[in-house]
Amino acid sequence: MATTTYDLNELKRRMHGATQVLKQELGGLRTGRASTGLLDHVQADAYGTHMPLNQLATISVPEPRLISVQVWDKSLVHAVEKGIMAANLGLTPSTEGQVIRLRIPELNQDRRKELVKVAHKYAESARVAVRHVRRDGLDLLKKMEKDGSISEDEQKHKADEIQKATDQIIAEIDQSLATKEREIMTV
Repeated sequence: MATTTYDLNELKRRMHGATQVLKQELGGLRTGRASTGLLDHVQADAYGTHMPLNQLATISVPEPRLISVQVWDKSLVHAVEKGIMAANLGLTPSTEGQVIRLRIPELNQDRRKELVKVAHKYAESARVAVRHVRRDGLDLLKKMEKDGSISEDEQKHKADEIQKATDQIIAEIDQSLATKEREIMTV
């Protein structure tokens, strides 16, 4: 059931949720060392649904440049491998039985550019999420105006508030992206 009351703070909270997800995703972009966080957002098709890797396998870092994924169910090894490849992390799985090994390549210039592309993809997803929240807020205002619960002027004023909040959050997203991009590109 959709809410029928306008609450700018609730909209801002939902927008900030997108920035929190972005920060987690950017945090998973390790720049040269293996980290289990790199696979936090990888999903695999298992048991008829998309499931996070950490619910299908034990993920560990036995060496500084190696991630080991011990799949619990032998029948899911291929699905987990496919999920890792689909995540576009620039890692090539090497499978031995139920263990998938992911070597973290040295960060050459090409690898850094790949990571920056992934970071841009994450940032764009966050921007889209923020715009969806904005759209929901604007749709609610239009509905309230149509129902006569707010005036046209009030609707325009609140729409401006939503747009300002959207611009502010998108600026935060762009700032997070720029910071991560500098971190990736500097040696």
